[in-house]
Amino acid sequence: MRSFNREANQLRPLTLQPHISRHAEGSCLITCGHTKVLCTASVEEFTPPWLRNTGKGWVTAEYGMLPRSTNSRNPREAARGKQSGRTQEIQRLIGRSLRAVIDLSLLGERQITVDCDVIEADGGTRTASITGGYVALHFACQKLLDQGKIKQMPITHSVAAISCGIFEGTPVLDLDYVEDSGATVDANFIMTGGGQMVEIQATGEESCFSEDEFTHMLALAKLGVAQLTQKQIEAIGTPQ
Repeated sequence: MRSFNREANQLRPLTLQPHISRHAEGSCLITCGHTKVLCTASVEEFTPPWLRNTGKGWVTAEYGMLPRSTNSRNPREAARGKQSGRTQEIQRLIGRSLRAVIDLSLLGERQITVDCDVIEADGGTRTASITGGYVALHFACQKLLDQGKIKQMPITHSVAAISCGIFEGTPVLDLDYVEDSGATVDANFIMTGGGQMVEIQATGEESCFSEDEFTHMLALAKLGVAQLTQKQIEAIGTPQ
């Protein structure tokens, strides 16, 4: 039996709590089962050096796990003096996913940094970060629009992400840690609310997988992203 007594095509219980931070221009606490990620979007009135005098802005992301977000305490990466390769890979993925759905030329010469801090980890932290990060980014852009700093909403599509995999011979949606660590195939699908693909990461952990199995996982991902998108719409519609 899967966690939360789910069927193979069901998400874990999901909540998106907006405006969780008083100070950030945009924020959202996303909970997927036992996984919890705090996403904040901060607006800064500068751009990276390579974008100066271009009229374009930038969206980037940072990702981190709190020391006791897992079963045992992990030292803070700052204490070790450098980020792990995993952390760097995940935050680049988040940044790419968010930039795929924003027109940087409409943002002006400013940067929005989306910070994704894992409070509790039980699988799917990167996908949760993208899904919650989009909500935080949307609120930050809406605040710029309300303040008259930009002339139109720069976000062109919504974006959400979900994991799929093959666990004990069955394609399943939204893997928790037990399933993720035991899956023979692990995949992450990042998609827009309209069903366009942003990025797909799929790996045969212990075996190869067939085209039919991939197609099955893709169908599950589409189902999951549609539900995530609806939750995002509901969260964004929540007044401050």
